[in-house]
Amino acid sequence: MFCPKCGSIMVPRRKGDRTVLVCPRCGYEVDASKSNPAPLLLKRRVQHRKEVERTYVIDVEEIFKGVPKMRGVKCPKCGHDEAYYKIIQTRRADEPPTRIYKCTKCGHVWREYE
Repeated sequence: MFCPKCGSIMVPRRKGDRTVLVCPRCGYEVDASKSNPAPLLLKRRVQHRKEVERTYVIDVEEIFKGVPKMRGVKCPKCGHDEAYYKIIQTRRADEPPTRIYKCTKCGHVWREYE
């Protein structure tokens, strides 16, 4: 229903045991049961929270227990061409997984995203 005074859309509000329509602009009120024979549906506005960023700490020694080695991966620190590797889903499910490498010679750990 629109306000007869200013033309704004009227908002339902509870006043005690009855529902009234109130104009947010000018404050005009009318009893909801008298103004509209159709039933009213009261809704609440959902407040969305800002997504919380999470940081996960990965224990590198625990990850690389019993994992396979891979040749052809060059360590950025020492240049050795063999490393342990593990593929982990560190981001959302719709994004590609992260490959984590650990050099077999110097122990340097690095990651690559697809």
